[in-house]
Amino acid sequence: MRKAALHNLGCKVNAYETEAMTQLLSESGYEIVPFSEKADVYIVNTCSVTNIADRKSRQMLHRARKLNPDAVVVATGCYAQTATEKIAEDASIDLIVGNNKKKDIVNLLADFFEEKAEKTNIIDINHTDEYEELEISTVTEHTRAHLKIQDGCNSFCTYCIIPYARGRIRSRKVVHIIEEVERLAKKGFQEVVLTGINLSCYEDEGKKLIDVIEAINEIDGIARIRLGSLDPEVITEEFTKRLAKVEKICPHFHLSMQSGCDKTLMAMNRHYTSQEFYEICERLRRYFKQPALTTDVIVGFPQETEEDFETTKRFVEKVGFAELHVFKYSRRDGTVAAKMQGQVDEQVKNRRSEILIETGKKLTKEFHERIKGTAVEVLFEENVEIQGKRYAVGHTKDYVKIAVETLETLDGKIRQVTVTDGLNDEIMLATL
Repeated sequence: MRKAALHNLGCKVNAYETEAMTQLLSESGYEIVPFSEKADVYIVNTCSVTNIADRKSRQMLHRARKLNPDAVVVATGCYAQTATEKIAEDASIDLIVGNNKKKDIVNLLADFFEEKAEKTNIIDINHTDEYEELEISTVTEHTRAHLKIQDGCNSFCTYCIIPYARGRIRSRKVVHIIEEVERLAKKGFQEVVLTGINLSCYEDEGKKLIDVIEAINEIDGIARIRLGSLDPEVITEEFTKRLAKVEKICPHFHLSMQSGCDKTLMAMNRHYTSQEFYEICERLRRYFKQPALTTDVIVGFPQETEEDFETTKRFVEKVGFAELHVFKYSRRDGTVAAKMQGQVDEQVKNRRSEILIETGKKLTKEFHERIKGTAVEVLFEENVEIQGKRYAVGHTKDYVKIAVETLETLDGKIRQVTVTDGLNDEIMLATL
C-alpha cells in the first residue's frame, strides 16, 4: 500500500479540495499519513494570492522532496496554475496538476507510476465553463462541513491574480449540492458552510445563491447554514428579504470590503462606493437582529495616503464590524497594482496594520459586550483545557466562540446557554 501525504495552503476552497483529494486517494487504496512523515506521494495544494504565497508554496514542495528524495512530489492549486513553466523546470517536482484537474489525481498518479504521465497536466483555465466535480462525504471537523459550490472569478480586482489562477465563474449543479448535503447530514454534520471563489456569483440554469440556500434549508438534520465571503452587490433588498425567512441561516455575514476610502476602492477596481457598502450593512441590520458583520481590509494599497487610511479607519468604526481581518497590501507579480506608482513603504504598512488591528479588537469587544446576559444557541465542537479548567467550546450562529466549564462532552450538540463574561479577547464564557 502506497502512502500519501497532503498539505494545504490558502483559502477555504483549497481546504475543501484538499479534503476531496484525500478522500479520493484513501478510497483508491492509499494510506494517508501526516505531511511530516515519510510518504510515497506528497501533494501540495498551493496558493498564489501574493508573492509570499508563491514562495511558501515552493518551500513546501522542496520540503517534501527532502522528506523523501524517492517520493513523487505533486504541485497542484493556484501556484501550479499560474507558474507552470517555472515549476516545470524545478527538478524537485514530478507532477503538476492544475485547477480543474484535481478530480483526476488518482488516475494521474497511476499513469505516472506506469511512466505514462506527462509532467504537466494543466488546462487553459481561462477558457473553460466546466465546473470540477469534487465532493466529500467525510470531513476532519466533526460538526461543521465546508461545501464548495462555485469556482472562478470575473472581477479582476487590480491587486488579485485569482481570475488567472481559477478562471471564469463556474457553478456546481444544484442537484449535486443537495445530494452532498444530504450525505453529510446523515453522517451527523449539523452545519454547512457554503464557499466559493466568488460565492455571490453562483448560478446554475437560472438558480442563484438564494435558491441553493432555500433548498438546503429543507434538508433534515442540517441545523445551520453559514455563508462564506460575500461581495456586497449580492445583498439586494430581494435577496435579504428572502434570506431573512430562511430559518437555518446564520446571521454572520463576511462582506468583502477591502477599503473604506472611495479613491482606494476605485483604484482596486471594486464596484461599489463606501456609502453603498454602508447601506448594505444597514439593510442586513433591518432584517436581522444584531447580525455579525465581518470584513477584510487591505492597508497600504499603492497611493494610499495617511488621509485615505484615516478615512478607512473612520468608516470601519462607523459600520461597527464584529470582526476585522486586516491585511497589508502585498505586491503580486502579474497584477495591475504591482505596476502602480506610489507603492507604500513597508514600515508605513506595518503601522497602519497595527492601528487597524487594535481598532478591530475594540469593535469585537463591543460586539461581545452586547451579548452578555443573553441566551444563545451554541453548536459545541471540542473540549479544551484553559488555565487548568476543562471547557466545552463551540460557536453561536453569529460565530462568537463560547466556552462552558463542564466535564461533559458536548461535541456535535446544540445547547442553549447564557453568556456571562469574556474569558479572553476571543472567547466568551457561558453557563448551561
